[in-house]
Amino acid sequence: MFELPGAPGSFAQRATALREVVAQTQHPALQAVAQQNLADAKALAQRLAEVVVQGGEGLVLHRADAPYVTGRSDVLLKLKPVQDADAVVMAHEPGQGKYAGLMGALVVRGVDGRLFRIGSGLTDAQRRSPPPLGSTVSYRWRGLTRTGLPRFATLWRVREPGL
Repeated sequence: MFELPGAPGSFAQRATALREVVAQTQHPALQAVAQQNLADAKALAQRLAEVVVQGGEGLVLHRADAPYVTGRSDVLLKLKPVQDADAVVMAHEPGQGKYAGLMGALVVRGVDGRLFRIGSGLTDAQRRSPPPLGSTVSYRWRGLTRTGLPRFATLWRVREPGL
């Protein structure tokens, strides 16, 4: 468990109450997610790297003084590493649904020679007039799939020739 929805007090107070609830139940499958205060950005980057190496997606950052809020808010943020790289456009896949008649995805070749698709991050203008075959695009992704391809590949920008 990582939160007590609707409980009174700040996040820090709710985290303490949550640990008490978990201790009282004495159920082996019930655990409170450990909370840490980190000294600075360097410590945060180090902790993020440790979590990712252990197979985690990232960290959740929470203001200790925050009340419980339903939905998205600026007091609770996900921190995930984002990597970027370049790839060469090999093909254009047609769009479906709302993108019918437009380009749906770029088929690109990564630096390792493997092909994969980038279908997110494209503007409508790019879908109407996609980057030419053979052009280089930069993309961002978060980790790798089981097969070693970029996970959540998103177009970042089309590279200018010669850059």
